[in-house]
Parts: sequence; structure tokens; C-alpha cells
Amino acid sequence: MSEVEAVQIIAESLKEQGVEYVFGIIGIPVIELSMAFQVAGLKYIGMRNEQSACYAAQAIGFLTGKPAVCLVVSGPGLLHVTGGMANAQVNCWPLLVIGGSTSQDHGEGIGGFQEYPQVEMSRPYCKYAARPPTASLIPLHVEKAVRYATYGRPGVSYLDFPGNLLQSRVQQDKIYKTLPHPVAPLVYPAHDDVIRAANLLRTAKRPLVIIGKGAAYAHAENILRHFIENTNLPFLPTPMGKGVVSDTAPQCVSSARSLALQKADVVLLLGARLNWILHFGKPPRYSADVKFIQVDICPEELHNSVQASIAIQSDIKPFAEQIFEQMNAVNFELPNDNPWWEELADKCKRNREQVRSMALQTASPLNYYTVFHHLRELIPRDAIIVSEGANTMDIGRTMLFNILPRHRLDAGTFGTMGVGPGFAIAAALYCRDRYPGKRVICVEGDSAFGFSGMELETMVRYKLPITIVIVNNNGIYGGFDQEAFDAIRNSGDLSQVTPPSALGVQVRYEEMMKMFGLSGYFCKEIPELQAALKDAQKLSDKPTIINVAINPSSDRKPQTFNWLTESKL
Repeated sequence: MSEVEAVQIIAESLKEQGVEYVFGIIGIPVIELSMAFQVAGLKYIGMRNEQSACYAAQAIGFLTGKPAVCLVVSGPGLLHVTGGMANAQVNCWPLLVIGGSTSQDHGEGIGGFQEYPQVEMSRPYCKYAARPPTASLIPLHVEKAVRYATYGRPGVSYLDFPGNLLQSRVQQDKIYKTLPHPVAPLVYPAHDDVIRAANLLRTAKRPLVIIGKGAAYAHAENILRHFIENTNLPFLPTPMGKGVVSDTAPQCVSSARSLALQKADVVLLLGARLNWILHFGKPPRYSADVKFIQVDICPEELHNSVQASIAIQSDIKPFAEQIFEQMNAVNFELPNDNPWWEELADKCKRNREQVRSMALQTASPLNYYTVFHHLRELIPRDAIIVSEGANTMDIGRTMLFNILPRHRLDAGTFGTMGVGPGFAIAAALYCRDRYPGKRVICVEGDSAFGFSGMELETMVRYKLPITIVIVNNNGIYGGFDQEAFDAIRNSGDLSQVTPPSALGVQVRYEEMMKMFGLSGYFCKEIPELQAALKDAQKLSDKPTIINVAINPSSDRKPQTFNWLTESKL
């Protein structure tokens, strides 16, 4: 009976479980494993930073529902991805991390090379973490890791492989065979709870639907679009719930977000959590007597922060189908001349006019709203938008529309900076393999871009046509113009007088393209931005950077409530 190498068993086991992509950085002891992945038909993308590799792998998990692998070396390699593991776990995105570790027969326990308690260290960030004890058991652990990452509330799995295990062989008849794990079972709602929810919505004076990224992950867009259109209920999307129902739908009240949250008397939560993004469901952000109908796949999430009036454990899609039937059975529709709709519509109109007045201010230096307005006018309506930063991300959420689900990726629930380039690489590969011609627009603050900017080389190497737009305000939250910056820096020790929020003035990030014999764009005026965007859309096999200099003091529109700015929404 022939022998099989452990690395081949790992690769073929992943392939058997439907894994398609691996992102990573190789080194001892995983070099041979990375090559075995390619032999088995997996797509390996070599990254420049372990965190970015982890961000890319989890973005594939959100986009496809199947975890990608983040492959890392022992010790520091795994430690560098813990931020990404935590981000995936908090975001509820499927991810599988595979780490090499110190050979058990060459120093484990006595200070081996890059030795670290990797399984124990990973457990706080995982649903499942294990070290297969023998090569023959690898298929069982791979199946379990992929299944845990996708079943129930999605999350992270970690598998640890010591160097001696990776170098081992096992007789073929000793390998435990597994089948591909079945599709995750759907959780259906209790019928009586659906009826109660429908009755509460029908009798509400000021109903509101909040669509979260759980609804996007559940692929519930078709039924939810019918539900919103037929009932004419106002809705708000969470940042990555955008596009489940189009941002351009007449029922979207994002422009009156504060009013909608504060005055709603019944709120239907669909795959959205009452965490900081939704102000924990508490006054003064909400009415003291608001009633929540909470629908979530995870029972532990029910009644979190506030007690829901109706709490339903269910996948979003079957719940949406059943409540649509209940509402449709009595031809329920909230009329546009309802006082609640009239109040919301008036607030939406006034806020849009205020934003429009800012967006049309084209004099240099530019403001955020002007940049995003003209960006929205020229990027494809079906583009996948990746974004991170402070004001860049927050204002961009309101200005850059999504008409399709799973077409926005940003810092998310964990507020993690540095995710942009990794997310964009994943999205570009996803588009290349499934939707050729679809564009990826990566909108970065200048500070955020600095976390992972060298992934630009990865984009060039794999011929990914990503348009990177850097909204450059010379700082974190805000910076300084050249005159003020020079005055500050000439006043004493630079480490004591340079404001912690300051970055260099109009850093020419687009010049990075010259490293690859390519050109970028530096824009101060709207016609320059328009020309750059049109040129970028012509690129089919390479990225580009459009560096847009804006007013360092540019900020969001004036807020009625300071807690809007405090929570960075």
C-alpha cells in the first residue's frame, strides 16, 4: 500500500470540503504545504502581510459562504493574524486559519524555533481550534473545521500543524475518509411567533425594518425586496446590510436615520445586532417604549442589550418568506400619506438637500461630500465598494449607494482599520472567477491606507483591476495644510509638537504606481477626479491609485446629536 504525504492529505481534504482559495505568507514549516495546495487545485494568493491575508480570506467567506484559508507560519506568523481572526469572529464571517508550528521532536517545550502555545492562543478568537494528532486523522479535523466555520452563526476555525506532522507520511489505507459536509441546516421560525410578529407590525403606528449583514449573508434579498415593496414599510440597512434592498428604493430612509430610530414604536431586526452600531437599542437613541421584533440565527443573541417583545431564532430567509405571506394575506400596505411616512419623507428631503448643497461645492480644497457625489456619478452602479477610514468610511456609507447585496465591505462591527486592500483583493478575485467585468472600488482614508498599502504589489502581481481612491485629508480624522503644518513643526521637538492626528501634507500615494512602471493620479479639482475615474475604468488587468487631496478640516455635515459622531456612524 502506497504512502501519502501529510501535506497532500491536508490539501485534498480542503478541496473535498469545497474550499477554493488560500491566502498567506509562506516560510518554515509550511512551504511544501503551499505548493501542495496548488497541486490539489486550490488557488493560492501570496500576500505581503499576514493580517491582510486573513482579511482577504474572511471576505471570501462573506461573499461565497464558504471559508477560505489563511495560511501562516509558526509563532509570530500566527500572532499577526489574531486581529483578523477576531474581526472575522465578531463579524460572523466563515474563516479557516492554518498555522505551522514548532516540530514536536525538535524543541517543543524547551524553546523551539518560534514556539508558542498556538492552539490555546487561538481559542478566544475561534469556534474550533485543534491540532490533529496524526496524519491519518487530518480529514476528520478539516471537515469539522469547515463545518464549524459555516454552521449556525459563522465564525473562525484554527488547525495547527507541527513541522514533524507536515513532513510525515501515512499509508493510504490508514487515512480516515470523510465526505463533504452537508449544506448547513436551515432554522425555521416558530409559526406562532411569525403570526405575533406580523400582528405587531400591522398595528404599529411607526414601524421600521432594520436589515443587517446577516440578511445579506443569508441571501435573503429576493424575498425581502418583495416584502418591503409590498408592505411599503420604511427600512434602514446596517453598513454591510446595504444593497439587500437597494439603497435607491423609495422605502429606504437612511437620510432620516436618527428620526427613524428615535420615533419608531416597532422595530423589526433582520440579522442585525443591538450593539454599538445600533446604539444598543436604548434611549435616547430609541423611544423608551419601543418594541423590538428580533430575528437571529443565534439564540444567544436574542434579548441581548434589551429584552425583545418577540424574539425569534431563525434563518432570515425562511422567516422573511413566512412573514411576507402573513402580511400579504391581508394586503397590508403602509400608505405614503400615513403621518409616519410623511414625517420621514420630509426629514429625508431636508437632509438630502443639505447634503446636496455640500456636494455641489466644487471649489478647491474639496470636501468629502463633493468627492463622494462625483465618485458616485461615475463608478458602475453594480460595483463592489470596499471602504475604510474614519470620515471616509462613515460619510461614504451615506453617499455611495449599493443596489446589490454583499457589495459593500468595510471595517464592520469590530471597526478594524487596515482591512481595505485585503478585502479588495478578495472581492476582485471573486469577481474575476464569478462575475467577469464587475468592478471593485476601494475607497480609503489616507491613514487607513497606510496600514496595508503594500498589498498594492499583490494586486499588480495577480493582475487585479482594483481602483483605489484615497481621500487624503493629511491626517487621522483631520490634518493640517502646509502652512499650519510647517508652523507647528518649527516650534520645537517634533515628537512633542507634532499633533498625534497629523500625517504628512498631500503625500503623493499615487507615486507608488511608478514602482511597477504604471501611473497613478493626483487630483485637487473635480474635473481631474472625473478624468481619472474614467481612465481607471478602462483598466482590465491592473490596479491604480487615485489620490484626492481634500480640505484637511473637512468634516461630516452638522449633527443634531453628538452621539452620532461619538459612535462614528
